[in-house]
Amino acid sequence: MLPDFSRITLFDALLNRRSRRFGLGMKIPSGPLQFSSRHAPIPLTEDEEAALAFAACGLTGYALADLSYGRAEGGSMLAARLGRTIASADAVNTVAMFVTNDRGAWLLRRPQDLATAELPELVAMARQGRLTELYRRSRIQIADRRLAPPLDAKHNFSINRWSLYAPGTTYFLPIIETTALTLNALLEIFSPAMAIFVRDERAWFRPAGVEGFARSRGGHLCDDPGELRSATIQAVESALLDSMATEHGMCLQNLGLMAEALGLGGFPNFARHENAWFHALGFRMSSMPASRYLGAGRLLSALAGWWGKDPSFSFPLGLELAGQVLLKPFCPPYYATMEDAVRAFLKTKFGPAGTYRAGVEQSAWQDSAACASQIPGPAVSAIDATIAYCEYVHRRYGRFPVYTAPFRTVIGFQVCRVDLEFYERFYRPEAVSDSVRANTTAALGARVR
Repeated sequence: MLPDFSRITLFDALLNRRSRRFGLGMKIPSGPLQFSSRHAPIPLTEDEEAALAFAACGLTGYALADLSYGRAEGGSMLAARLGRTIASADAVNTVAMFVTNDRGAWLLRRPQDLATAELPELVAMARQGRLTELYRRSRIQIADRRLAPPLDAKHNFSINRWSLYAPGTTYFLPIIETTALTLNALLEIFSPAMAIFVRDERAWFRPAGVEGFARSRGGHLCDDPGELRSATIQAVESALLDSMATEHGMCLQNLGLMAEALGLGGFPNFARHENAWFHALGFRMSSMPASRYLGAGRLLSALAGWWGKDPSFSFPLGLELAGQVLLKPFCPPYYATMEDAVRAFLKTKFGPAGTYRAGVEQSAWQDSAACASQIPGPAVSAIDATIAYCEYVHRRYGRFPVYTAPFRTVIGFQVCRVDLEFYERFYRPEAVSDSVRANTTAALGARVR
């Protein structure tokens, strides 16, 4: 059974939220806080995990989409209609959440991974507080054991090694899919209204595949440096990664607040590794020489290979299970070309069943059909420039985007049941909130009974 959330206010959760790392069954081997728990671990219940999963990225209803949809006013950048407990740039829902514990590992499906017919019922479950049922319906099990990267220094900072993936803990890992938001933004960047001209800083700032769209050649993109409407590939991708990180950070904040509300310990921790988590979770991987992945020039790459200093570097492409594609980006090999990927993304918004066509029925608007009939798609020139840019990037760098893989990790969040005796030994009484004290006391009492 879920706890009575009315017992703790939002202010209480904000005030008392802390990173509490020491759980039942844990051990700090040395130093001034050396301590061994005398209790065996007590894992989280399914109800507790369900509440945490809902806080991190649960379905809540339809986005209001209260924007200006006139031509050149940008409203149609919004990519989807269904909202979650976290905000998402352009409603793309870039974050997919993985949950792993001693019993297995699961993927929590994003709105775009669910059948349209399922959505109203799942939203109703959330609004009725049926979080455990929602949790079961929303997840796909990908393993029957805990999945995690190694704990050595190659994969983790030493600060976390003593407690990470300890028995009894549950680990939440937000994974960012980078291609959808990138394509969505490029269609706006290359629109006649914005008309940004993008250059490749790794190729002496020559045009990044969009030279044919320059105003100096009769096109619509502002290639005059004096207008300050140019950008580099790195600048574009860095700005978009910052936007994706906002959604990711909200997942972590909500996990911290829900952990406090439930009376559990938890803390965010380093999970930024190019490939370790993806290997552990069973993602489909690709590889290329490290020099190419890092964007080295042909001469430097050739020299590195000749000297035997150019190891193969792997990166994630997608997640498949028993022949079913669970997570795929908008890029090869899931599409034959980047043009195909761009057009497939456009279809999710402006195709017959897209967000702004028949799919608009799944919205909070009263007269959705009338609204949809007045929302224009992107200009042909913007689509063509986006395709040209994406084809250039993939042809030159062998992947899309350039500065990161189609999927990336940053920070994870581990949850445990707190060992009160550790905090009573070393900390002042206010270090443990009433909710945390009550949760551990109840769990230990239930074990005794």
